[in-house]
Amino acid sequence: MAKLVYGGLASLDLYTADADGKFDWSVPDDEVHAFVNDLERSIGTYLYGRRMYETMSPWETDPSIPGQSPSLRDYAEIWQAADKIVYSRTLERPRTARTRVEREFDPGAVRELKERSDRDLSIGGPELAAPAIRAGLVDEYHLFLNPVVVGGGKPYLPAGTRLDLELADERRFANGVVYLCYRTRQT
Repeated sequence: MAKLVYGGLASLDLYTADADGKFDWSVPDDEVHAFVNDLERSIGTYLYGRRMYETMSPWETDPSIPGQSPSLRDYAEIWQAADKIVYSRTLERPRTARTRVEREFDPGAVRELKERSDRDLSIGGPELAAPAIRAGLVDEYHLFLNPVVVGGGKPYLPAGTRLDLELADERRFANGVVYLCYRTRQT
């Protein structure tokens, strides 16, 4: 059975975007990006809400990708090779290959997808991750803590949810970013 991984870049106070909706403070450098790429190689399907999909789709549609650094080109190839499911009531059709649109997030359907997939799934963005977390679907949390406190914004984790986790991996990067991988404790 595949794992469902929730990954994200966050401030030290656990926000993925600040109060103005900006996240430019979390752009990974080449060292962090190369590490992310290695984590993402196991992903066969990305699950996104519309806004996160629109943020991520330039990995296929941006004509400047071929001129980017090797780590950025590598990520684009990884992203393009995976399937994408976008949960949106307003998106008419996807703008990238290997992408389908679903109108509603269905925890049962995601559970079935995990059971029949031979590659891991990734859920992107705190708004879509929240119902997956509440449904007990998320197996691993890949958190990249950035050395910045933003004081408010979009939280990485949903309020009111208790999770019992175990630390599975950690790494410190030269730019001050710290990677933490937590697994959901099996009870």
